[in-house]
Amino acid sequence: MQRRQFLASVGGLASGLLLSGCRGRQTAHVLKDKDEDMVGSHSAGAETWEPLIAETVGKLLGRQSVVLQTAAMEGLPAGKKKICFLGVENKSAEELGDFKEQIYQKIDTCITESDVFVPITRRWVESGLKQCGLRPDDLMVPNNQRTFAAIMEKLEQPFEYLLYATVTSGTTRSNNKDYQRDYLLTLELVNIQTGTSEKESEELRKGYHKSRLGKLKHYGV
Repeated sequence: MQRRQFLASVGGLASGLLLSGCRGRQTAHVLKDKDEDMVGSHSAGAETWEPLIAETVGKLLGRQSVVLQTAAMEGLPAGKKKICFLGVENKSAEELGDFKEQIYQKIDTCITESDVFVPITRRWVESGLKQCGLRPDDLMVPNNQRTFAAIMEKLEQPFEYLLYATVTSGTTRSNNKDYQRDYLLTLELVNIQTGTSEKESEELRKGYHKSRLGKLKHYGV
């Protein structure tokens, strides 16, 4: 009897360890185009940045296309605008991590493939800033703009516009520790000849909950 109890105990322990090992093993799979993005439980992820990029860049390109078409109809010069994309600035409550580079690359790819802009290669931009000893924010000062523009012309990379991307957020908290975070992606296009700027923004709201009951309480789903 004792031997049978011992064997049963050992068998139960082995089964428990096996199941525990299976549960603890990480797995992965490749998402197909029709699969939805995974929703980040603690911070913004692909489900947030992908639509923000698509909408914001789409608005910017749409508006500039209309400007070019209007100029062409009025007999004015209507070539592609040469722009200097200065990167993504994060002013949100979250660290962007590797998404910061992703956001930059996706925006840069969209404007490169457009019929509106001719962007300067990032390596030239970084080289010009380094030679001037300036940061992207410094270029909002007219004297710094002129210095940077002169360096870029020497590098045979003249431009007419600066493009900034900024990520911001606003957080609303409830008493039960659930909260809503509103993410805003803004693109600002600055004309270095006139000093005027144009902005396009897109917002996405996301709720974070300590449990499924929190989500059910606030949204009924």
